Amino acid sequence: MGTILNMSTIISAILYQILVIQLLLNMCSAKEVPAIFAFGDSLYEVGNNFYLDTLAKPTLPNGIDFTKGKRRASGRYTNARTILDIIEEELGFTNYTPPYLSPQTTGDVILKGVNYASSGSGIFNSTGSKFGDHICMDEQINNFEKSRQDIVSKIGAAAARKLLRDALYFIAIGANDIMLLSSNVSSSHVENIKYLDNMIFKFKSQLMRVYNLDARKIAVTSAAPLGCIPFERDKFSIDDCVPHVNELAKLYNVRLKILLSELTKHLAGSIFIYMNSYTTLEDVLQNYKSYGFMNADSACCRVYGKHGGKLPCIFYARVCPNRTQYVFWDAYHPTEKANFILAKHALDGSRQYISPINIRQLANS
Repeated sequence: MGTILNMSTIISAILYQILVIQLLLNMCSAKEVPAIFAFGDSLYEVGNNFYLDTLAKPTLPNGIDFTKGKRRASGRYTNARTILDIIEEELGFTNYTPPYLSPQTTGDVILKGVNYASSGSGIFNSTGSKFGDHICMDEQINNFEKSRQDIVSKIGAAAARKLLRDALYFIAIGANDIMLLSSNVSSSHVENIKYLDNMIFKFKSQLMRVYNLDARKIAVTSAAPLGCIPFERDKFSIDDCVPHVNELAKLYNVRLKILLSELTKHLAGSIFIYMNSYTTLEDVLQNYKSYGFMNADSACCRVYGKHGGKLPCIFYARVCPNRTQYVFWDAYHPTEKANFILAKHALDGSRQYISPINIRQLANS
């Protein structure tokens, strides 16, 4: 009996040691992401628009919780951290990726990545022009090309190519193009499909440009259920989500997912990730109470409108005292608490939320 017990103990000890070794190997095999480059609209904006002649500037009370008591605009369209901020922290970055237009974004700083996103911008160059100056997706890629040249000049072509191919790229663009389309309620189904097809055709050329500049690991955010944001609810005077706006988002997303799969298949060494923000945000909105929210249809930072969606979050807006109870920060964007949930789905989620692999797996690929 004693021999059997001793053997059992020995086997258990061996199995435990194997598990520990496997865990250590997994930890050691985790790759360090050298840099993050971000493109897009206000979802990823971190302050580029402060340097533009535009009405679309993320001034206070945006960022009210970001600077921990100091009343200073963070450049972000939420009360604290964006989805990208949270992802960067989870991947071990000690500093957030800085805005391209900042005078401080120079020298060795760019070797850790740059954020090119600009609020109001879209896939089409004209999207966002009603607010004033903006950096459209084409121009953002031009700026990335300049950053790439600076990196090559600083560390040499071979090292730059390795850095850029190991880096992660995050793109959140297209929502403003879709909302612009949704405003034209008189357009026919055929006209809408043509518009969305043109969006995808244009976006394909932009993604291929990014690839040709040595990007390989590219995560693209889908359109969210835009009909559910306070802006659309108040624009169409609907308490529930606006069906035709959500339908346009879904039609676009079908095309986007196919595009990303085709690019991965045909562009050697690339992997394009589909970040399904429609499913993730829809899940939060449908089950908001189980996530600890009390409000899933109105803006925390509001000026006017039943759902606070008539005007953006500007200096004389009223801000709810408990931001953790609201899904939406303003007429368009989630709160930090909602962003945290969305970021965790992107980092560690299943194929329902992100495919073909999640961000954590992409970082280690």
